[in-house]
Amino acid sequence: MCERHTTESATEPSGTRGAGPKRLCHPADARRAVERVVAERCRITHTQCDPGALGDALLVASELASNAMLHGGGVTDFRVDVAGPCLCVSVSDRSAELPVIRPPVDARGRRRSGGLGWPIVCRLSRDVRVSELPAGGKCITAMVELP
Repeated sequence: MCERHTTESATEPSGTRGAGPKRLCHPADARRAVERVVAERCRITHTQCDPGALGDALLVASELASNAMLHGGGVTDFRVDVAGPCLCVSVSDRSAELPVIRPPVDARGRRRSGGLGWPIVCRLSRDVRVSELPAGGKCITAMVELP
């Protein structure tokens, strides 16, 4: 999956790995974690952060966290890892159901609200993987390029 260089968990305070989530991860928490990790990567590599790539990574993290809250029974873990030129965003939730793309209209032809998060994640990510978790639920990992 990802060769890990930096890990930021938005559900566990620093130093408590393996102790379980202490609070839920909201989309804003996910965005802040991504901003911290990308800023640190840019500082270490002495490069400027690409605003477009950062925007893509922020949107992917936000959509994955939102989808976990809306459709997956809540975020159980959130991680951001830098892997070479990519940012790996991993969000775990309680549901084993796979994400699906919903048609924009229902059976009666009425326009639906929402339903754009998963297509956005798929479009902005270089690679997306969904893994079953041993204790139930799933983990979705999206790799977003950071040129």
